[in-house]
Amino acid sequence: MKNAVSALLVAIAIAIAAPASFAQAPKPHEVEDFIRKPKFNDIKISPTGEYYAATVAVERKTILVVLRRSDNKPTAQVHIPGDRTHVAGFWWVSDKRIVVSAAEKIGEQEEPRLTGDLYAVNADGGKGELLVGQTLQVDTMGTNIRGKRQEDVAAFLLDDLPADDKNVLIKVIPFTADPYTRVERMDTFSGRRVAVTRAPVRNASFLTDNAGVVRFAWGQKTDLVVETYYRAGEGDEWKLVSTSDVDGLAEYPLGFAPDNKTVYMQVQHKEGPDSVVAWNIDANERKEVLRDDDTDPYPVAVNNVLHGVGLMDGLPRKVFFDEQSGIALLQRKLEKAFPGQAVTITSATSDGKLVMVKVWSDTNPGDLYVFDTVANKADYLDSLSNWIDPAALARVKPISFKARDGLDIHGYLTSPAGKEAQNAPLVVLVHGGPFGVSDVWGFDREAQLLAAHGYAVLQVNFRGSGNHGYAFLHAGRREWGGKMQDDITDATKWAIQQGIADPDRICIYGASYGGYASLMGVAKEPELYRCAAGYVGLYDLPTLHTDGDIRESRRGKNEITEWHGSREQLAAVSPNRLASRIKVPVFLAAGGQDRRTPMKHTEMMEKALRAANVPVEAIYYPTEGHGFYKTENEREYYGKLLAFFQRHLGGRAPVIVASGKK
Repeated sequence: MKNAVSALLVAIAIAIAAPASFAQAPKPHEVEDFIRKPKFNDIKISPTGEYYAATVAVERKTILVVLRRSDNKPTAQVHIPGDRTHVAGFWWVSDKRIVVSAAEKIGEQEEPRLTGDLYAVNADGGKGELLVGQTLQVDTMGTNIRGKRQEDVAAFLLDDLPADDKNVLIKVIPFTADPYTRVERMDTFSGRRVAVTRAPVRNASFLTDNAGVVRFAWGQKTDLVVETYYRAGEGDEWKLVSTSDVDGLAEYPLGFAPDNKTVYMQVQHKEGPDSVVAWNIDANERKEVLRDDDTDPYPVAVNNVLHGVGLMDGLPRKVFFDEQSGIALLQRKLEKAFPGQAVTITSATSDGKLVMVKVWSDTNPGDLYVFDTVANKADYLDSLSNWIDPAALARVKPISFKARDGLDIHGYLTSPAGKEAQNAPLVVLVHGGPFGVSDVWGFDREAQLLAAHGYAVLQVNFRGSGNHGYAFLHAGRREWGGKMQDDITDATKWAIQQGIADPDRICIYGASYGGYASLMGVAKEPELYRCAAGYVGLYDLPTLHTDGDIRESRRGKNEITEWHGSREQLAAVSPNRLASRIKVPVFLAAGGQDRRTPMKHTEMMEKALRAANVPVEAIYYPTEGHGFYKTENEREYYGKLLAFFQRHLGGRAPVIVASGKK
């Protein structure tokens, strides 16, 4: 393991002048390129800029690597003991101290899950401590982290308190009948904790102001009503400022202005997208400062300070509350330096002199730079996936059309790699969720994998998806197999009418809800598609009420009834009960540790298809969950999926190397 760690450290430590270049004519990427894990998951610069820290995957374990920026030499390799335990996330408290969150492979499941344990360690690897969490008898972290306590709680970092080199705020969730989250101030050396406040609503999220004072709490009650509370300062009482109980509309705080007197709120409306409202709390005055014509905002923050909002209206763009602020001017300068790319400032030193910048696009998984705001110079640091050649990938463009009832629908079209999509074999790739989830512009490994093998890829933000306001979201309510499915059908027919798709070579594919929509698509439109593939899909909807992790809480049970429907309503739109309508070949895949859509859904779907004499291929992985994690399993899965599409659509056959080495 030592040699593997050293090789990876060298790979991420060498700063060079530019990203990798590919001089020869681009060759199409293979499965191996897309299933290969990024070189690191996250990387951040320390408050003074003395160090970088990054989470790195090494021999099926994620560790934290700390590098001294002056010479790119590693100062620490932090790993949590146990073959199944990973570093999940980290935060700089100061240049000397880092807080680390843990994830663990539970039972037989391959993909690690957050444990709610928080550790802290020095930048040189010393004085490691398990500070809070449920873990039993952890002896060491690296060489010297001691287990401190066992509690029936999960803890998550809320605010790293930039002005405090010792303490952080954490959100603590008890594993008891008490559903009310609390906030505590924690000493990152001793683990000593002091109570700050208790949430006034169940399942709460919190917002601190720029001084680290908890000012807002909001959450969804078991009856699905969203309540938002505010308090004036430390120790003050919570006051209800918004409830969705009256008209169904909610509002949430995004962040405070620098003066701590104005807070920016995201506000829902009966029609159209959410707006941003500036609320001067002292004067109790509200003013709408932004509302796009069709797209919801999301916060743009640097080091937890809100500066504006982003809008994904086809392509990403940023709007700042003060376009003459230092961050806004820097953002515009960087956008000019990297035309055609999206630019995100991911972290910065406390004085703002150095900023970490991620540059990414539809054909670029991400290049990282350190920008010196004084010298006005960007130095290339590394790439997330430098084996990916952007020239060999396919461009992604936004599309829009009107559904049969006149509703505006948006999505994305990825052309086959190296060509424009004209009369092309098409895969309709349906996103999961489905409610509140949306496809966005950027590097999508599944879409690029399909495009590399000769397919156009159509992604549709059907009604019920996120990013387009309250009315668009609620238009999908209880429309599984109904209008949500019709939007996908209308998108497919639109692609045919535009000359994009060959009408005789179209398949539909997706995961989770996308798997459901794929099988429902070929049941509802038996002449439109030539095949269907479902990945960890949900096929017998009445079992939503009896199986899976959603119905394990009262809120989840109410959500199923309100958003999906009764067992009787759902039976009529369950693909496994409509197998006799399906006339095309089907490919299915599922994981035995999936608690969201248990494997028995796929088993029931396979059984129903075989009884209806429908050609079906099914593959099961007992140790995988809701999405496959293990590289060997992904390699086999995508190889079989692409071979299935190649047989029915005529694309390029996959090249699979069993060892993973070319």
